[in-house]
Amino acid sequence: MRISQLDGQRVALWGWGREGHSAYRALRGRLPHLPLTLFCADEEVANAQALGDPRLAVETAATAERLSAFDVVVKSPGISPYKPEAVAARARGTRFIGGTALWFAEHAGPDGIVTNTVCVTGTKGKSTTTSLLAHLLRAGGHVTALAGNIGLPLLELPESPVPAYRAIELSSYQTGDVADSGARPDVAVVLNIFPEHLDWHGGEARYVEDKLRLLTGARPRIAIINANDPHLAGLSLPDSDVRCFGHAEGWHLREDVLYRGDRQVMDTAALPLPGRHNRGNLCAVLAAIEALGLDAVALAPHAADFKPLPHRLQTLGVRDGLTWVNDSISTTPFASLAALDCFRSRRVAILVGGHDRGVDWHAFAEAMRHGAPQAIVTMGQNGPRIHELLAPLSGEGRFALSAADDLAMAITQARTVLGNDGVLLLSPGAPSFGPYRDYVARGRHFAQLGGFDPDSISTIPGLGIA
Repeated sequence: MRISQLDGQRVALWGWGREGHSAYRALRGRLPHLPLTLFCADEEVANAQALGDPRLAVETAATAERLSAFDVVVKSPGISPYKPEAVAARARGTRFIGGTALWFAEHAGPDGIVTNTVCVTGTKGKSTTTSLLAHLLRAGGHVTALAGNIGLPLLELPESPVPAYRAIELSSYQTGDVADSGARPDVAVVLNIFPEHLDWHGGEARYVEDKLRLLTGARPRIAIINANDPHLAGLSLPDSDVRCFGHAEGWHLREDVLYRGDRQVMDTAALPLPGRHNRGNLCAVLAAIEALGLDAVALAPHAADFKPLPHRLQTLGVRDGLTWVNDSISTTPFASLAALDCFRSRRVAILVGGHDRGVDWHAFAEAMRHGAPQAIVTMGQNGPRIHELLAPLSGEGRFALSAADDLAMAITQARTVLGNDGVLLLSPGAPSFGPYRDYVARGRHFAQLGGFDPDSISTIPGLGIA
């Protein structure tokens, strides 16, 4: 659905975060006389009313009855379409779309394809992968847009200059929007799928289904998938040219050496991509560049100049002999395991736990039977559940285990075990909701507690068009 098609319809906005603000500006810029209703939280009412828009009504109760009064509700990504009130309103004919859907509909060509646009999703690694893709394209002299879930809503991208390429990160909250838009990405990359956001999706099966909609529903011209992921390997996509990374015929790693088929390209050990999983995602980036018709082999060496993103295995510095690593973006136990693997040769104390979304931690606990860190400190809403799983292993002397009431206490307990030698690793494996607004706020607090400047470690480079 294009923005012009909203003219004359009963339209509401649901959510007043950054995506909500972006949708409002986009609609108001194109349809200045369209009456709008905003559903937002009580504490957001004053901000919305301060706009002084006589055609904007502000309400706080997004009930099924009120949502059903509208033809279209433009919903922020964080609001689940599986909420009972949304399901009930949809059954009565209300259509729910997101800003991502509006943007894709606006930019589709006559054949439905949004040309030279690469969409990237995956449970972990999608931000680094999308940013690295933009970095390599720009290194090749191509004006490239970097936007989406990484920190710049698509509706905030300027229409001028028109970029040669677009690198777009999508969360599982947004992949369905692309499918619902009726547009087709030129290239879609899916890195991996692990259980996450189960409360939003209503279960693991639906999470996987929603994640895969970027491929199954949006029908990209070319689909780039991880040959080693069980949810992706062998996936049937009749409307797409399917290409794999991570196998011997395509882009893959042998130890730390990057190969394109049998051709050795470069050693990746010294690249600023922490963790083997991130260096593996370089293979996905190069496969996407190849899908755009560019020389990926020539661009690969520019990965050496890539600047790692904040809050993603970010080394803040050294304090009293301890290396502080901020991996606040880690919201699944699989991400925590990947973080530990990066420091397997060091003494490590890892801080885990946060908002409880019902994700299973048994695989993490099982992995602690071999190669566990020196210490694990649990915290947050799901901290007690994780602690209970780990307690029998700790009792066998495999690692020190403690529970903390908050991040500051967790740091104190970790430092007690490490002394003046090791890695203090924040890789929670869970969302931050509760004490923190988001993972950025959690990472900034971690930096502050370590004596580092939170402002200097939080900027994502390269957003927008460059």
